Order: sequence, then structure tokens, then C-alpha cells
Amino acid sequence: MALVERGVVLLIVMAIVRVSFAAVYKVGGSAGWTTLGNIDYKKWAATKNFQIGDTIIFEYNTKFHNVMRVTHAMYKSCNASSPIATFSTGNDSINITNHGHHFFFCGVPGHCQAGQKFDINVLKVSAEAPTPSALASPTVQASNVPAPSPSNAAPLIALKGAFGMMGLALGILALAFSSYV
Repeated sequence: MALVERGVVLLIVMAIVRVSFAAVYKVGGSAGWTTLGNIDYKKWAATKNFQIGDTIIFEYNTKFHNVMRVTHAMYKSCNASSPIATFSTGNDSINITNHGHHFFFCGVPGHCQAGQKFDINVLKVSAEAPTPSALASPTVQASNVPAPSPSNAAPLIALKGAFGMMGLALGILALAFSSYV
């Protein structure tokens, strides 16, 4: 019975850790999706680290705007003739479900050309730890290289991404439950 309880708690913790890493981004920040205010959407997107599971929200006035997801070629030429998808509710939520580039623009004539467009690039995040040979640095004469200061020395173990945090959470859980056994 205790094993079943531990398993259930472990699954709940894993679900919480997984959900907590998804981010929600309002396109354009407080200004939203508009041609007013000279918003640089490319610059806005460049400051974000988009990942699978994130949601991007487009808020706009439906009388003046829409959102189109398009191919790279369509994006470059602002060609709205056959989009992958068109959104027009004024409060569109788009979940990021795959890696790679995602291209968006407003399909109202002239808006894309005026800069109401952006693309995001969702990078693959490796879940595997690097091999020891990948961590080895090239041979360099020790006399030519100063020793790293403690403030910028790289840690031996880095907890990055969902898998690192999940491992940390599982380790803490294991310690907590070991006191009950």
C-alpha cells in the first residue's frame, strides 16, 4: 500500500514539475497585436525562450487585425493567399507543440509590410547528459591560460531544463520518503 501511495505522489509531483515549465506569452506585451505604437515584434520575440508546451496569446481588435500562421516563404514576402491557419477571435491562444520555426503575421493588407509579423524558433533541448569526451576541453599550455575565478567557473553539475529540475524534485522526494521507511 505504501508503495502505491509513493507512486501516486511521484506522478503528481512529476505532473506539477512538467506544467510549471510551460510559459504563456502575450504577443507584443501590454500593447498586444497592433500596428499602433510602432511595436517591434521581431525584437519582442527575440527576447523570449520559446519551448514546447508554451502558449502565445494574440490580443487585438477584430475589426482591424487577425493572425495568420504561414510558411517561411509567405512570411518573407507577406503573402497571405494560403496561410497554414488563420485566427480571428481577438483573443487567440496558440500552443507550441513542435520544434522549429513558427511564422506569424497580420493578414490585413499592409500590416505585415508595416512590421506586424514575427517568427519564433523553438529549439530542441537535449534530455541526455553530455558524454565525458564531449566535456573534455582541448589541450592548452597551462602557462598561457589564467585559472578561472570562482565567480565565473562553471559548475560540474548543472540542473538545466525540465529533466534537471525533475531529477532534483525526485531526489528530494526520495529523501523525504526514506525517513518514513
